[in-house]
Amino acid sequence: MADISENKEIREAIQAGEAALFSLKNAREKLDSAKNWGIFDIVGGGFVSSLIKHSRMDDAQEYMEEAKQNLRRFEKELQDVSLSDSFARSSSIDISSFVRFADSFFDNMILDFYVQSQIRQTLDAVENAIRQVEDILTALRKGGSYGMSR
Repeated sequence: MADISENKEIREAIQAGEAALFSLKNAREKLDSAKNWGIFDIVGGGFVSSLIKHSRMDDAQEYMEEAKQNLRRFEKELQDVSLSDSFARSSSIDISSFVRFADSFFDNMILDFYVQSQIRQTLDAVENAIRQVEDILTALRKGGSYGMSR
């Protein structure tokens, strides 16, 4: 019975991780777009490019809020999975720095260069979170004795 319960917990962790990954990848896509529009804005793109850039940033913010919730759920589900201590230590998600950065990112948009720098830093944080989630999902899939169907 323990194996069935453990497999269920692993499946739930994988589902939560996949949801977090989906949100993070959507945020990355919008941040990439905002970054490109930001470059155009800096070189004289004008009002329209600025509007589009900020629209993409707003979209990214929504996905990052979703990602924060999904990462918290993923972290909770990982706590339910009884794997080795070394895996538990290596799979710890550091969402606190990502969450702090995401919260401050949209509160400090003053200059185009500053915004561009913030987009790049946020994009780096999202990329790092994606890598962490992908690594953990890979380890979960290798450790589970159940079949995942897609």
